[in-house]
Amino acid sequence: MASEDRGSAPPKADVAKHDTGDIDAVFTRLRRAHGQLGGVIAMIEQGRSCRDVVTQLAAVSRALDRAGFKIIASGLRDCITRSEAQPADVPAMSIDELEKLFLSLA
Repeated sequence: MASEDRGSAPPKADVAKHDTGDIDAVFTRLRRAHGQLGGVIAMIEQGRSCRDVVTQLAAVSRALDRAGFKIIASGLRDCITRSEAQPADVPAMSIDELEKLFLSLA
């Protein structure tokens, strides 16, 4: 996808620099989850079985989890090592902070 599809807002100082391929994979997963969620809503509106709805909802949840894990995994090294290159008013993330962030998805 072209970068203009992602918006033109400049990156914030505390946002890690992620590989373009990783970000494209995240967008793909998020778009898939978005479509699946629309499908879940339609299934409920159509009165589909609870089993079908829950199965699709679980797929949405997995897609979101995988997108979050991909973001964290692709930025871990940068988050740990970038403290020298960032402004003094933007503290580097500690290992404990990274662990808490990672576990927030679990």
